[in-house]
Amino acid sequence: MSYMIKISLLLNIFVLAPVCYGLLSKASWVDVSYGSATAARGILLSVYIAILLSSILLFFKADPKFVAALLFAQVIYKLTTPFTVGTVTNSVVISNLFIAFFHTVTLFIIWKEGHI
Repeated sequence: MSYMIKISLLLNIFVLAPVCYGLLSKASWVDVSYGSATAARGILLSVYIAILLSSILLFFKADPKFVAALLFAQVIYKLTTPFTVGTVTNSVVISNLFIAFFHTVTLFIIWKEGHI
């Protein structure tokens, strides 16, 4: 199995663990990056927790098809954030675009290895 799968999953874990902690603890940087506490921010936290837990599970029991599904959904939502947020200067949007690029490379490798 591709080492890129593990790296993509670790990227999710290392990015989302502190982000989820920050959102849960209402850290000062959260309002700057994500706006004030709203129902929408709570829903986003739920999505982030789902991606984080899925990434942890798949890191230990990686099935390329499941990883591809997770990464594909992430790439779509990350690539659409500049349009839904209305800017490319927001730090979350910028990081989303870099992570989407990385996950796209992993998806290409999974496809090239014949897993999807």
